[in-house]
Amino acid sequence: MDRKNLAIDAVALAVCLVALNPALTGIGLHEWIGLGLFAVFVVHVALHVDWVADAFRTARANPSIVRTGNLVLDVLVLAAFVACTASGLMVSGDVLRAFGWYAQGYYFWDPLHAASAKVLLALLLVHVVVHWRWVAQALRRNAGPRKRGGSSDGPGESTAK
Repeated sequence: MDRKNLAIDAVALAVCLVALNPALTGIGLHEWIGLGLFAVFVVHVALHVDWVADAFRTARANPSIVRTGNLVLDVLVLAAFVACTASGLMVSGDVLRAFGWYAQGYYFWDPLHAASAKVLLALLLVHVVVHWRWVAQALRRNAGPRKRGGSSDGPGESTAK
């Protein structure tokens, strides 16, 4: 499961970094990628729903500063993501028009979108750094069989201990 989680998380981060830089794609594609990012985000959350449920349960029953800190960080990422997505839809020129919709309040939504995107990027960087140990362990664990000295004792094992 770690390999699948890691792959989806890597795709989510890559798509997010592209979506957070409209200079790479242009505004129209930025809007559609941002909308698609919602689907990737839902998959990411679904893969980690057990951790979220456990974090809420243990934060109350057996509080830990690390677990509570991770939970607070994840809630902040969620809030920034929701603000960025909602405000992005409200200032959208292509996505809303494709559905025949129009939203008023550009001068409210546009600054909110810009600010929430910057906050989201900062929080995502912190999120990746905080979870870097899990990423490194997943990469090591899923590196596959390695051959040393011309032989292998099995998947992930080597003759040199």
